[in-house]
Amino acid sequence: MSKDYYNVLGIERNASQDEIKKAFRKLAHEHHPDKKGGNEAKFKEINEAYSVLGDDAKRSQYDQYGSAFANNAGGGPQGFSGFDGFDFSQFTQGQNAGGFEFDLGDIFGDMFGGGMRNRTRRGRDVSIDIELSFKESIFGTERKVLVTKNSTCSVCSGNGGEPGSSKDICATCNGKGKIRETKTSLFGTFQTVTTCSTCRGVGEKYKTACHKCKGAGIVKEQEEVRIAVPAGIEDGEMIRLTGRGEAIQNGSAGDLYVKIHVESHKVFTKEGSDLLMDLNIKLSDALMGVVQTIETLDGSIDVTIPPGVKPNQVLRVKGKGVPHGDNKRGSLLITVHFLMPEKLTKKARELIEELKKEGL
Repeated sequence: MSKDYYNVLGIERNASQDEIKKAFRKLAHEHHPDKKGGNEAKFKEINEAYSVLGDDAKRSQYDQYGSAFANNAGGGPQGFSGFDGFDFSQFTQGQNAGGFEFDLGDIFGDMFGGGMRNRTRRGRDVSIDIELSFKESIFGTERKVLVTKNSTCSVCSGNGGEPGSSKDICATCNGKGKIRETKTSLFGTFQTVTTCSTCRGVGEKYKTACHKCKGAGIVKEQEEVRIAVPAGIEDGEMIRLTGRGEAIQNGSAGDLYVKIHVESHKVFTKEGSDLLMDLNIKLSDALMGVVQTIETLDGSIDVTIPPGVKPNQVLRVKGKGVPHGDNKRGSLLITVHFLMPEKLTKKARELIEELKKEGL
């Protein structure tokens, strides 16, 4: 029975070679038998369809005679020979197939111990937590912390050789930095290229290894890290220090992530660039007005409470809030509350009666 290769790849009969290639990439990645949910039979069928439609001459024959021609052309089920002679290099460019990054190196790298392209080695990221007082979070601060991690060796600067030692060409990879291996699988014979483990991809090896790191280029030790905390930082925010994570030889260091924990304040809370506080005053001060001395994060200031201030009225003191922008600061917002007496003396009652007569 003739197979509909166009249907197998989910494309139109007038599809371009680029569209055929993209469809194959996507389906091959989806149905690869070594992936979760993969389907070996479907994978072979997809490969068979692409081996025909991806070749202009075979596609022309298929369009004329159907898949029956494959019995003679070696492209059908009887002639299927895995991936022998198949050139995967065209698929290692990371091109996008329908919004989907595809790389056969990613698929077969897991199968055969390596990828088909080089990837930059990178050290692990490190996470730490620090606690700040409320005032430190408002104005910013600087902290120095000790972080235990893999760091670049200070003696050999990460190259693994004893200072002054000469280098020889790596005997394992003959100076190439890579090892080429040929492996055979169900789908054919593959060549993989891996980084040389002896010289770690450099191609050279020092005659005398560094006495401190024993040639590893990195050592596990405590490192003092300076952390500049910006003004106005929020509780739970993260500070990222690029390259201050764990080091790795012949690769880039990871990052250091600092999670901020801010202690609460018994008086102040933060809202954007403003500081908020409550102020309790006597009823008589509310009626007559008063100058009240309060403690702010900057020190003591005098605040004028106007006569006839209302309950829960908010008074604004500019320039006493959170620093931001170009030497700017938010405001201190003071919510006024009245202190009501629990008991009234006889004289106080008489005075209140006089106020009532005044219509107050």
